[in-house]
Amino acid sequence: MHFVDAKGLLTGSGGHFGMNIYRGCSHGCIYCDSRSKCYQFTHPFEDIEVKQNAPELLEAALRSKRKRVMIGTGAMSDPYMHCEESLGLTRKCLEVASKYECGIAVQTKSDLVLRDIDLLEEINRKAKAVVQITLTTYDDDLCKILEPSVCNTKRRIEVLEKMHERGIPTIVWLTPICPFINDTPENITSILEECSRVGVKGVICFDMGLTLREGDREYYYAALDKHFPGLKEKYIARYGNAYEVPSPDSKALMNLFRNKCKERGMLYRPDDCFKYMYELPDRYEQLSFF
Repeated sequence: MHFVDAKGLLTGSGGHFGMNIYRGCSHGCIYCDSRSKCYQFTHPFEDIEVKQNAPELLEAALRSKRKRVMIGTGAMSDPYMHCEESLGLTRKCLEVASKYECGIAVQTKSDLVLRDIDLLEEINRKAKAVVQITLTTYDDDLCKILEPSVCNTKRRIEVLEKMHERGIPTIVWLTPICPFINDTPENITSILEECSRVGVKGVICFDMGLTLREGDREYYYAALDKHFPGLKEKYIARYGNAYEVPSPDSKALMNLFRNKCKERGMLYRPDDCFKYMYELPDRYEQLSFF
């Protein structure tokens, strides 16, 4: 990893902002869109760029705000990568958000987020805290292939359960669903049943498939050659260089997804999930997500 002094941290406007404390990732997920060349990385993806002045930048930005805002983090780079364990920059930023009574929506695959559960609970009392966890496969052996350097699905479900026990609302990202790998009714059903069991508020899934573009596609195909011999050729024959790569069973799986979420009382329209996450009422009622 390498350290930089960033010029700014928050992006967005109105009452909703985003921040990325790190750039790059060490989780090694084979499908990661953030590897795409369009993001113009000037350093190797695994050489994490650390915005070492992130807490100071956040403090300066929030000090100038006239009202509380919701801050999302994790959309481009996981805030709980391995380096966070020693650096603690995400925790320091959460402390700043708590100081100014701003809300936080954290997106991660890592159980390191449990280290900060006390702070997230504090933020949730003052404003609003939402923890978002990505789940792609119920099969932990497959999870080790798809997401090799981060905790497995079983552990992530435990994270969701512990957050719920502390009154912190959760959202699950059911994405990506990789054609011919994890695009089965059994996988989707198993994940959704667990989401319901541990009190997940909503599940985000735009479609049953994934996206591939230059930079990301090559890394993904190399992983297919290693773990699923012959599957790359199947992708090339079916999808060519398409950006959107839907499962052949996308329609049926999306119907299954919607029906299961309806049955279990979980939000499933992306707009509804985002509205829930980023609304910050003048007085946030913690019990509203039950």
